[in-house]
Amino acid sequence: MGILSWVTLSLILGMRCFTSSDASFSSDGLPGTGKKFLDLAKRKELADWMVGIRRKIHENPELGYEEFETSKLIRAELDKMGIAYKHPVGVTGVVGFIGTIKPPFVALRADMDALPMQEMVEWEYKSKVAGKMHACGHDAHVAMLLGAAKILQQHRSEIQGTIVLVFQPAEEGGGGAKKMLDEGALENVEAIFGIHVAPHITVGEVASRSGPLLAGSGFFEAVISGRGGHAAIPQHTIDPVVAASSVVISLQHLISREADPLDSQVVTVAKFQAGGAFNVIPDSVTIGGTFRAFSGNSLIQLKERIKEVIVRQAAVQRCNATVDFLTDEKPLFPPTVNNPDLHPFFQRAADDVLGTGKVHDMQPLMGSEDFSFYQDAVPGYFFFLGMVPESSQGNLETVHSQYFQVNEDVLPYGAALHASLATRFILEHQKGKSDSLTGGRHRDEL
Repeated sequence: MGILSWVTLSLILGMRCFTSSDASFSSDGLPGTGKKFLDLAKRKELADWMVGIRRKIHENPELGYEEFETSKLIRAELDKMGIAYKHPVGVTGVVGFIGTIKPPFVALRADMDALPMQEMVEWEYKSKVAGKMHACGHDAHVAMLLGAAKILQQHRSEIQGTIVLVFQPAEEGGGGAKKMLDEGALENVEAIFGIHVAPHITVGEVASRSGPLLAGSGFFEAVISGRGGHAAIPQHTIDPVVAASSVVISLQHLISREADPLDSQVVTVAKFQAGGAFNVIPDSVTIGGTFRAFSGNSLIQLKERIKEVIVRQAAVQRCNATVDFLTDEKPLFPPTVNNPDLHPFFQRAADDVLGTGKVHDMQPLMGSEDFSFYQDAVPGYFFFLGMVPESSQGNLETVHSQYFQVNEDVLPYGAALHASLATRFILEHQKGKSDSLTGGRHRDEL
């Protein structure tokens, strides 16, 4: 395109699409659209509204599959925007729709649940529910997706496709994503994107990678039973504490002596409950923990070996053992593996919103995410959004800490990234790039 033609097109788009109060988009106007979304999201009225939503949710945290008031708030806001939705999906989940309700379908996801923790941060909007806290930023995730919905709904007539808003329950171990999938939340969806706030990345910057990003995970609990008695005469007992101690050590050998050193795996025993007296050997000991791996096969092999080691090591000490992997409550999470064809797409979209030098590659983490269930079904991409103030000398408190705090300056960035990813996917689909975006459905595992 010649310079004169480009200037003419820019002037036309400037007059027709980007008014003082709106940011429109077209298949010819992708560059710069993301920045317009960010400008909209940063406007005081919308930014303050997202802060208010986030604080309401933060004050009233709800655990997995109990997010009834959070779901009610989301539906009330969608009603005000005139956005159609399905509810309930996955017990408390909400699935909203913006656009033509015709292909292409692209989904954006926010999780809703809190953690069973007591908030220790003293501030005006501290959790009002004893023993429950939004310590992983899910309140911010909901606020950002609602902010994106507000922006996108204002331009619904220009969206030649369908943006699916997935408000999901029970990410914290409950496998809410799987339940949402089983109930059709991603029907017809060609790609899905998810955000997680990050207390170790500067605000206005993002980090992710192509391929394996987060580990698959599972949980286990075992009861090792012997015969209790007086601590002074252990010969008349069958000591389950010794047996359980042997089990804990042996489980570590699964990593140090059986796992490939180039295939990252973890087994951690984080729960050890025995007797309550100094001079009584208990009848039983309960242990529990988690196991992680970046390969589905490695995860299954770890699960099998964990059971074998616990049962057989207990038998060596004349004890019996039962092992429960708690799959009804905490299903096995697959590894979170970003679709390699969506990686350059994400980089383009994020660059357009944030500017150059703000999009970073990162190393895989042993944490887990049930977003992986969506990625098993459709091409998906998950990334971390920074919230460390530029003036800060260090990181914020880590997620799952009683002192965790959200820097609310992050909210406009999340809303703009959601809006940009969804609209860009639809626009590039219109330009015939769908095959390159979704062709690689294989899972690239470490």
